[in-house]
Amino acid sequence: MKFSELPLDERLQRAIVDANYIAPTPIQEKAIPPVLERKDLMGIAQTGTGKTAAFALPILQNLLQGGDSKGQKPIRVLILLPTRELAIQVSDCFEKYQKYTRLTSACIFGGVSDLPQKRALSRGVDTLIATPGRLLDLINQRVVSLKKLEYFVLDEADRMLDMGFIHDIKKVVALLPQKRQNLFFSATMPPEITKLAASILRTDPVRVEVAPQSTPIERIRQELYRIDKRRKGALLKEMLLEHPEMKKVLVFSRTKHGADKIVRVLEKAKVTCAAIHGNKSQNRRQEALGNFKTEQIRVLVATDIAARGIDVDNVTHVFNYDLPDVPETFVHRIGRTARAGRDGVAISFCAPDEEQDLRAIEKLTRVQIPEGDKAIFEKLPPPQKETPESEARNSRFRTGKFGGRKAREQKTEQAKKEPSKPQPKQKQNALPTPKTHTGKRLGSRARRRLREEQAKRQQSQNG
Repeated sequence: MKFSELPLDERLQRAIVDANYIAPTPIQEKAIPPVLERKDLMGIAQTGTGKTAAFALPILQNLLQGGDSKGQKPIRVLILLPTRELAIQVSDCFEKYQKYTRLTSACIFGGVSDLPQKRALSRGVDTLIATPGRLLDLINQRVVSLKKLEYFVLDEADRMLDMGFIHDIKKVVALLPQKRQNLFFSATMPPEITKLAASILRTDPVRVEVAPQSTPIERIRQELYRIDKRRKGALLKEMLLEHPEMKKVLVFSRTKHGADKIVRVLEKAKVTCAAIHGNKSQNRRQEALGNFKTEQIRVLVATDIAARGIDVDNVTHVFNYDLPDVPETFVHRIGRTARAGRDGVAISFCAPDEEQDLRAIEKLTRVQIPEGDKAIFEKLPPPQKETPESEARNSRFRTGKFGGRKAREQKTEQAKKEPSKPQPKQKQNALPTPKTHTGKRLGSRARRRLREEQAKRQQSQNG
């Protein structure tokens, strides 16, 4: 099947030709017809398979058939996304597809001033692409009204319906009209999330699944390197310097601090790089992402906040500097490469305390990751012996402020060996702590006055 065979408006077909789309991907081929028939749909496909076009094109077609509304345009389509980067990319797709029509769209997200977003909404838009926090904020300000909504799209549904987003989702759904079309698209859909999604979708939604859940794209060649945490930075640096064919590299770190540390290591080796994570401003994140897209920098270091929001062509290599806690996240990470029919490489570093995560990933993906060439370890500095303090500090499973159970036990044993310090004796003539008749402590001024009176009374008794 070709796009020209789909029942889409001539203006949309022109935009499709401009985008160099020829044949729809499996998710597009299976999802577009039921969406055109205004059926609720749950679409499951691997990352990078064209989910955005699978819901954008049929929705735009239905809007064109419905005609222009009189007066100011009401919001007829709401697309809810988990990250700012993903919202911007979906907005760019809508602009590209609707450029030959009179349909309009707006994108709203947090981290930036809301004034330009309010101005865009005041002119009226057909499609609103939003993140949950900013959407609820503008709804509370009565800038956004969803009373005339016709289509509700939840992209990355498993992430959005996870515990961190469920309350915001329920608030938004409660504000939507009962008569609407619901579309859910995601790369993974665990059973418990499916049940939650089914409570929002209408009865008997169409389920489209074009690949087994949580399996890596077959075109990705994977490698595994078992190495201690302290030498991960040296291994990454050595691989980048030794392989110039790694031209567009995406590195995933578990923490923001870790991402910044990787950047400092690579910058010392004269490797052009930048980091994006939650502590970076929106402008800095967009600047780093833009430089990476135009290949002004070779390496982009990201936390998992960007795992589902980065849509960059021709990523040659993906590095899992830290293995993710959630196995499904691994699929989204490596899905950044091998897009649009190209091949890609995913390299994972595994520290001793990450073996459990590795087993969970291999169990989920049903793929045993082959180990890479161990000859590169000869070029690295020798491993350093872990002290109890560094082991507790670097432990993945530490709980609390002062380290894990092992560190707390060592601290307790050390305290037992040390002689106990004698407690200071209270002075015999020390005045009691002043309190009220109910036993509560007095204020500072009342305590001072009371102490002065007690001191005078005691002096008179002693005299």
